[in-house]
Amino acid sequence: MTTLTDLLDDVVDDVDDVFLFSPSGSFHDRFTEADVDVVVVATDDVVEADRFVELPLEFDNVRDRIRFGIEGAMDQGIIEEGDTIACSVAIFDDDPDSVVRVRATEDMGTGIYDLFVDSRAEPGVIRDVFEVAIELGKKGQKGKPVGALFVVGDAGKVMNKSRPLSYNPFEKSHVHVGDPIVNVMLKEFSRLDGAFVISDSGKIVSAYRYLEPAAEGVDIPKGLGARHMAAGAITRDTNATAIVLSESDGLVRAFKGGTLILEIDPEAY
Repeated sequence: MTTLTDLLDDVVDDVDDVFLFSPSGSFHDRFTEADVDVVVVATDDVVEADRFVELPLEFDNVRDRIRFGIEGAMDQGIIEEGDTIACSVAIFDDDPDSVVRVRATEDMGTGIYDLFVDSRAEPGVIRDVFEVAIELGKKGQKGKPVGALFVVGDAGKVMNKSRPLSYNPFEKSHVHVGDPIVNVMLKEFSRLDGAFVISDSGKIVSAYRYLEPAAEGVDIPKGLGARHMAAGAITRDTNATAIVLSESDGLVRAFKGGTLILEIDPEAY
């Protein structure tokens, strides 16, 4: 008689590697003792894995989480195009509860890994700006939705391709994204128009900037407005990354090289 185990064996049959997403030490040890090729994908390498891909965000969307891990592993030469991967992930709880079989293919290169690792700005700065945007998306301004645009990295060129809409409250300051007081300041200033400009190292260079690159040739999904168009245009013309909080649908989106790379629902975090 065929058992459930027999039916599920196909999911892990002849895989080249097993990806463990944010595993506990004991869970990881079970796989290493079984002598299988393991890759750990997590925010920190607490299990001291031989092969590790750093995950800057947990990515509530499992598809994005897996794509990031595979892109990172391919970029580091850990796996190759065509390899078959069994991914152990947690979807409904903190403990792993699902296994996804994936083949590493060229079209899996969405740019999510590149967004963090190969950007001008430090990966931690990109992560901190995402966290600010996500927090704004959750709480809004006095209970009302807000929109915001953060342009991160290549700040000198971004400043040259923009103009002030008002005074710059950060002109003589030395505050950085990630500082405890900064989230409060950004939340307050997000009520007004214009983009925040942030340096590679996370220093807030300016607020209230009007981005001037022409939008011709920028391809963004239908339904997205001027703030997203400006984000696409400035990242096409500079080496910056743009992170947008949409006032209309509340989603956080990232642009790089004029292309929409990542979309996150703040309420999922």
